[in-house]
Amino acid sequence: MLQTNQYFDGAVVSIVLQTENLPATVGVMQPGSYEFGTSEFETMKVISGELTVKLPGSEEWQTFAEGETFTVAANQKFQAKVGVDTAYFCTYGEPEA
Repeated sequence: MLQTNQYFDGAVVSIVLQTENLPATVGVMQPGSYEFGTSEFETMKVISGELTVKLPGSEEWQTFAEGETFTVAANQKFQAKVGVDTAYFCTYGEPEA
């Protein structure tokens, strides 16, 4: 059985999986504003829609569209604004060099 996680009263839903190398989630965010915390290094790829994020240490908002990727270090918080239903794929842990 697949494990699912729901956040922000069900506005963000993810499904947990194990890739060949790293644990991951695939999920959907409904329109809204969110703050996420990381416990591990995260690489997030936008599959559909777009995410506007304020990454740790930055005062600037950046928009990531379909196919674009951003990373967040472990034990950080980042903010996200979502204007349309947006799908993402996120891996946890730093990829091997």
